[in-house]
Amino acid sequence: MELPEKFCDEMKRILGEEYDAYLASMEETRKFGLRVNTAKISTGEFERIAPFPIKKIPYIENGYYYDSEVQPAKHPYYFAGLYYLQDPSAMTPASRLPVEKGDVVLDLCAAPGGKATELAAKLQGTGLLIANDISSKRAKALLKNIELFGVENSFIVTEYPKKLKEYFTGFFDKILIDAPCSGEGMFRKEPSMIKAWEQNGPEFYAGLQEEIIKQALPMLKPGGMLLYSTCTFSPLEDEGTVEKILELDADMELVGMKGYEGFESGRPELIGSHREELLHCVRIFPHKLDGEGHFLALFRKKGEVAEGAGDIRQKRSGLKGEEKKLFEAFAANLNRQFEPERLECKNGMLYYMPSQLPNMKGLRFLRSGLFLGEMKKNRFEPSQSLAMALKKEDYKNCLRLSVSDERTLRYLKGETLSLTEEESGLVDGWLLVCVEDYPLGWGKKNAAVLKNKYHSGWRLQ
Repeated sequence: MELPEKFCDEMKRILGEEYDAYLASMEETRKFGLRVNTAKISTGEFERIAPFPIKKIPYIENGYYYDSEVQPAKHPYYFAGLYYLQDPSAMTPASRLPVEKGDVVLDLCAAPGGKATELAAKLQGTGLLIANDISSKRAKALLKNIELFGVENSFIVTEYPKKLKEYFTGFFDKILIDAPCSGEGMFRKEPSMIKAWEQNGPEFYAGLQEEIIKQALPMLKPGGMLLYSTCTFSPLEDEGTVEKILELDADMELVGMKGYEGFESGRPELIGSHREELLHCVRIFPHKLDGEGHFLALFRKKGEVAEGAGDIRQKRSGLKGEEKKLFEAFAANLNRQFEPERLECKNGMLYYMPSQLPNMKGLRFLRSGLFLGEMKKNRFEPSQSLAMALKKEDYKNCLRLSVSDERTLRYLKGETLSLTEEESGLVDGWLLVCVEDYPLGWGKKNAAVLKNKYHSGWRLQ
């Protein structure tokens, strides 16, 4: 790997006598990681059923290494949303933002969803997650991962931070800014980023980061917490941007994070600063930990939250007439309740809206809440996202396929399935198809045949 001379000179300044160890690490094979979706399965249960060798990532509670020869993205458990494939060090930011049940959370630069899905898992179906990315193309990948993880309390937005500030000033309990950066920490994983670095280096991204944080800081409630992270080593983008945050808002204070022996403290001297609080930042180097490069800083906004702040609830239209009748006919097989006042039908498309979602008129978005399905002539057709949000016990009519049943992969490929004599005894109509106890999608049963309703865009190739 040929690294730019200017980058190497800066890394020598940062690392000193450790520079050779860093260079040696760049020649090593990168580590592969997955993060368990704890909204669907516990880590203990995943360890019990893991279909390939895994090893615990010591600094991520629900993170595991796996061998590069394994293809976890082709396993049925991946299609069931049980885990997300992610670089080990990239799991750190969402793991260190202390999200609690009921929080209102913003992931400002969220695509493709690695951090947003972990924030959602921490919420456990409560509160609200607003996940934003200015690129509508990238946001589509974000939406798929949100749906795959079974998230139902999200709002997927494609706006510039300036626009969001107009709607959400003082609204969020927690904010994650995994900022656009020069990507120096990812050179080993994605060598193509070296060329991008040469075109737009740290100076360009530091300016972009400053503009983002100027819009983000007013959106945080007093008493709220913000985590800023990058995947670069550049002091200008790391400690430099952190110092800008402290200068822009006197109420922002750095706090320590749960550490690990491979973590290094921030380096105020690299930017000529005398702020000792910059030592609370965390630097991750590939020669110190099994992962790529990362930087993290956790802030708390001074003050206390005003009573009722951010608790804005919009009344929804609910269901009436034929729409209500069709959904209730389908819902007769559900073992869970959807609050009627949170149901909203738009052009025949039915959504279950987050309870704390404010007025969103004028915002560009891909999805609000959980897409439940579509009203067709004389029937309601449930969505793929609804299947992923359900647990096996939430639906009365389930087809449980074992992970070793060849029909499981055939289902994921979109094929029609033949049912056994015992399975033929299930009621005709919609079946929730599961691998073991974890939903994959829908099928429609007629006697001994299951017509495949698995989402065509998600099928196994």
